[in-house]
Amino acid sequence: MTDEQLLRYSRHILLDALGIEGQKRILGTHALIIGAGGLGSPAALYLASAGVGKITLVDDDTVDFTNLQRQILHTQARVGLAKAVSGKQALAAINPDIEVVPLQQRLSGEALDTLVACVDLVLDCSDNFATRHAINRACVHHKKPLVSGAAIRFDGQISVYDLRRDNSPCYHCLFPEGDEVEEVRCAVMGVFAPLTGIVGSMQAAEALKLAAGIGESLTGRLLLLDALTMEWRTVRFKKDAGCAVCGPNGSGRAGEYLRQSGADREPATGACRLA
Repeated sequence: MTDEQLLRYSRHILLDALGIEGQKRILGTHALIIGAGGLGSPAALYLASAGVGKITLVDDDTVDFTNLQRQILHTQARVGLAKAVSGKQALAAINPDIEVVPLQQRLSGEALDTLVACVDLVLDCSDNFATRHAINRACVHHKKPLVSGAAIRFDGQISVYDLRRDNSPCYHCLFPEGDEVEEVRCAVMGVFAPLTGIVGSMQAAEALKLAAGIGESLTGRLLLLDALTMEWRTVRFKKDAGCAVCGPNGSGRAGEYLRQSGADREPATGACRLA
């Protein structure tokens, strides 16, 4: 580490559980953040400020005036700009020493699989179940840790699926695909602005712990927050031995999901290139 890095990250280095070695691991980490909105904004800002060496930021949307209530990566001056590009500008202003790769596309199929294969960890900051399940399948296939958060109205949730561990449940174990679920969006239901900050910041905390190899992650625990009463609940869950994704014969283990009809063949736009 350089003298400037030792100074910049000195408050991390002072932590006995983290220290210089943990900070070096953070500097050497490549994190994939899918979604540069309400959750992705605080998550990306904290990962960048903490020194995550490379961040690939993926979002196919552009900055809208209605986003500014909660999506703190973006500014009014950047309304109309691609969120991934706006996010890169914000992160570069905080920490110009890290590499940020902006991707303005909706990842799925082989593009998603290729990108997940070359990162160290994934933060799911998306807003729909189809994307969440696609991310989970790719993380299972490549055994990448996944930090997943969600926020709508006054309700937030977060968990970690450390798929490097054989006994870790995956997202499908907890929320089986195909179950009857209500797909709700902020544009229709609304969302309390600080709630996205709380959940997104916790995603960053879990990601940094995974990167540094410290502490105990939320694997096997789902945290639920009611922001109106500011009460937390914990739901514990285990791996589903018959899971259709992470089970012994699951599609994620075998990579069968890439051969399903409708798989996207869009390339990952060089996001795996070396700095």
